Amino acid sequence: MTDETKAGPRIERYQPGLIEAKWQARWNERGLYDIPDQSDKPNYYFVTMFPYPSGDLHVGHWYAITPSDCAARYLRMRGHNVLFPMGFDAFGLPAENAAIQKGIHPSDGTEQNMANMRRQFRMMGTMIDWRREVVTCHPDYYRWNQWMFLKLFEKGLAYRDTAPVNWCPKDRTVLANEQVVNGLCERCDSPVEKRDLTQWFYRITAYADELLRHDGLDWPERVRVMQENWIGRSEGAEMEFAVEGHPGATVRFFTTRPDTIYGATFMVLAPEHPLVPTITAPEQQAEVEAYVARARAASDIDRTAAEREKTGVATGAYALNVFTGERIPIWIADYVLAGYGTGAIMAVPAHDERDFAFAQRFGIAIREVISVDGRTHGDLREAYTGPGSLVNSGPFDGQPSETAKKAIAEDAARHGIGGPKVTYRLRDWLISRQRYWGTPIPIVYCDACGTVPVPEQDLPVELPYDVEFRPGGDSPLTRKDSFVNVACPRCGKAARRETDTMDTFVDSSWYIYRYPNPRHDRAFIDRAAAERWLPVAKYTGGIEHAILHLLYARFMCKAFRDMGELWFDEPFVQLRNQGTIVFKGRKMSKSRGNVQAPDQYVQRYGADSLRLFMMFMGPWTEGSDWDPAGLEGTWRFLNRVWTTALTPVDAGPRDPALDGLVQRTIKKLTDDLAEYRFNTAVAALMELTNELLHAAGPSRTDGIRALVLLLAPMAPHLADELWERIGGTSSVHEQAWPAYDEAAARPKTVTLVVQVDGKVRDRIEIAAGAGEDGARAAAAQSHKVSAALAGASVVRAFHVPDKLLNLVTK
Repeated sequence: MTDETKAGPRIERYQPGLIEAKWQARWNERGLYDIPDQSDKPNYYFVTMFPYPSGDLHVGHWYAITPSDCAARYLRMRGHNVLFPMGFDAFGLPAENAAIQKGIHPSDGTEQNMANMRRQFRMMGTMIDWRREVVTCHPDYYRWNQWMFLKLFEKGLAYRDTAPVNWCPKDRTVLANEQVVNGLCERCDSPVEKRDLTQWFYRITAYADELLRHDGLDWPERVRVMQENWIGRSEGAEMEFAVEGHPGATVRFFTTRPDTIYGATFMVLAPEHPLVPTITAPEQQAEVEAYVARARAASDIDRTAAEREKTGVATGAYALNVFTGERIPIWIADYVLAGYGTGAIMAVPAHDERDFAFAQRFGIAIREVISVDGRTHGDLREAYTGPGSLVNSGPFDGQPSETAKKAIAEDAARHGIGGPKVTYRLRDWLISRQRYWGTPIPIVYCDACGTVPVPEQDLPVELPYDVEFRPGGDSPLTRKDSFVNVACPRCGKAARRETDTMDTFVDSSWYIYRYPNPRHDRAFIDRAAAERWLPVAKYTGGIEHAILHLLYARFMCKAFRDMGELWFDEPFVQLRNQGTIVFKGRKMSKSRGNVQAPDQYVQRYGADSLRLFMMFMGPWTEGSDWDPAGLEGTWRFLNRVWTTALTPVDAGPRDPALDGLVQRTIKKLTDDLAEYRFNTAVAALMELTNELLHAAGPSRTDGIRALVLLLAPMAPHLADELWERIGGTSSVHEQAWPAYDEAAARPKTVTLVVQVDGKVRDRIEIAAGAGEDGARAAAAQSHKVSAALAGASVVRAFHVPDKLLNLVTK
């Protein structure tokens, strides 16, 4: 059988359905995207964030993945051995909720969804190496989640503690701070409550200072700023004031403004602060308890909103300001959060806007201690928060505020009540979830031995399949006796297994280390294979992960580097974020019910048309509104490419102007694809196609060859079909990217705009590089210019080479 017979009948009109099926099968047969760990080309590790297997890849997924696939294909043609893997972030609440609502076991539903999504990935025409697929809900993967937990536990970086947590009443599970958006659960938009629970945490705060640095990373400034703000490093002082009448009780607080300590006229505790029930006066107890209950029902976002009216209740207790010798009242107020800092503040109303509003409302003294001119100013109409000189501050009067910050912090240390301190907004990563569909935490509780880690040789602790899902959402693991009741690994006595599972962000914090060899069973990473690829050279995904996944992944990298398991400081060298696809006024998301299925568009227009449309909608990093009517445009363009490439070339001479356009297009696409400017790259191909359509001779032949090569990363199926039809050998995706010829790109003629006294009088074609003398000579031949001059004398000329000549007359 000949190659032509194998390829099937020639297709004389563009039929994407037949072409795309043909090339997807051929790529698979040849193993075109089975990437070797070693080759004669330099390795390049390109990863785009893997999806949750919700059942279908919607248009938003295509917007994230197909331009990234284009960039990976481009790098391959530029001479790199590019690994572009994919997997599934497969644990999570939606699968468990489906089990409750529809009776589909999370494991079965997830496997079905992944099978469908693999089909859709192949339909896209991606260059994914499926041999390296990672699935986080499989025991051979989450075994290593558990191993990493044990290592972090050994190093004191995993610990259990009781703390106020964010509770989603609908999903019936704990949420990390980063998963609460405007007081709502990020997934289901339910109002989030506060509860005190004993939970497992990863000590990400141990790496706060290092996480603030992004040395050597090519990351968007926006992401770096978001991480820096979330970590929230603050320098100041931590001190404590004794509580009057309560021996041993102190209010410990942090302040970035120790220079204002003499202006502290009251203290504020978070309603949840453990001191509150101890120090509250009997006559205030009922009012305080009612206020605490109301505060717990409000979200942190609502409680700290700047525009919200300040509320609070006096406890009836007093603290002693060591510096002034005054007794100052202790209040509770919901704008102070138990989970931030110490859960207590010294309130300086003269120099803090929130404290000023609070003091005005409740008639508390306002004392000025920082002055711009060194003098006091009586009644203040607003808080002054800037620098100045200290007043009403005892021995520190007259000192500049910046100097006094250090001096007062040091004085606190001498008094034994505190000293200089650095704090962070960042809280430790809460990883416990009260759900079934996640990685079991490898801990056993024994009455005799306490908290006991599961021995490494007993991993993985597998999720039992045969469990009962009930409405109400509590984890079925708590009711599975064969899972819960175990022997203690130390003493052998009866013990209880931990029934919480891990946050799914644990799964995605290290999956990139598994792709080089996902079947390695002796360690979480096959070091020999991984050293050829890691760290990730390019990473793409949504900006919404800036302070979730990305921060957690950086922490895990640094923690396991310090254990000697990794050999680099950062997991992702370059990061690029796609913008958001908006449909019906909201971000496209399955949880919001506004997703658009791509299969219908692929069936009508083909995958290449949809790929190209994703890149042409607008700047990829900025996002766009979804309007499928625009698909008609990219469909017509690909039909025009088809016609242009397959129409026989008429004889004719070489066309230097067309040759120059081809070279300039090569240069533009080389630059644009490197910088993710997909929309302008597509526009350049459209311009080139229009010129090629009516051209002739060898310049047209060479231009069509270049067009097909340039189109290959964007429309891979069509490009491979055209490459074969114009006589190319092998696959177009194994060809080198076209070389740019700067000399040929230079235009032979240019259009010169001629002005007289600043007004445009003519546009004339002249030889490129003619210089001012040539430009003036050409202008002198123009009847329009001569008429405008009307015999006037030219006193000077302004010349922009190859662009503009302005003649100035008397």
